[in-house]
Amino acid sequence: MAETSDGKCLLCGETVSKRMIKKHLDKCRVISGECVAEDNDKSGKYYCFAVQGLHDPKYWIYMDIFVGSTLDALDGFLRDIWLECCGHLSAFEINGQYFSSSPDRSLGDKSMNIRLEKILEVGTQFKYEYDFGSTTSLKLKVVSEYYGKKRKRSVKLLARNHQPDIQCSCCGKPATNVCCECIYDDTGWLCDDCAKEHECGEEMLLPVVNSPRVGVCAYAGGSYDE
Repeated sequence: MAETSDGKCLLCGETVSKRMIKKHLDKCRVISGECVAEDNDKSGKYYCFAVQGLHDPKYWIYMDIFVGSTLDALDGFLRDIWLECCGHLSAFEINGQYFSSSPDRSLGDKSMNIRLEKILEVGTQFKYEYDFGSTTSLKLKVVSEYYGKKRKRSVKLLARNHQPDIQCSCCGKPATNVCCECIYDDTGWLCDDCAKEHECGEEMLLPVVNSPRVGVCAYAGGSYDE
């Protein structure tokens, strides 16, 4: 994960750099009691993932998920936190194999209904795409595994980047809106005042949210926005 930025550990609330967050989580997980003995009948095995925008790595999260969960569960979590706007299709590419939300068998696609432990291990890196028109691409890596307390929800958000400091393209104040057209020229970031005067009109504006899909399609934020 190349680009450095700060984020928040959701186990302890501390601000930690992207460069140091894995090391921090390894320690914080023990201190917080997330880790338990392997032979404990109340434990489960979890993968910890580092996830970032493939083309915009200042957006990043760390999360864990029960190894017996499916790619479909991982897909649902990524949609909820960062992506879902119009029910678009999505796919993972893992070791050259595509796992699709709507698999085309003639192209060799496989279903997402496959358990993570069957196709992933610590060190596995892979890609994910949401929406094959206005695509948002993510880069994922399994960075560790551990035994933790069994819980009802298979996926848990551990850390995420702070909202990037984006300035209005017109006046330099903090941007609160983004124009879906002008964003591609990197001139579409607008504060509330400048948005009122923007020539493309209010119907082209979306809120500035903490996601690599900001300003794309109709995306207006996820279930985990700060």
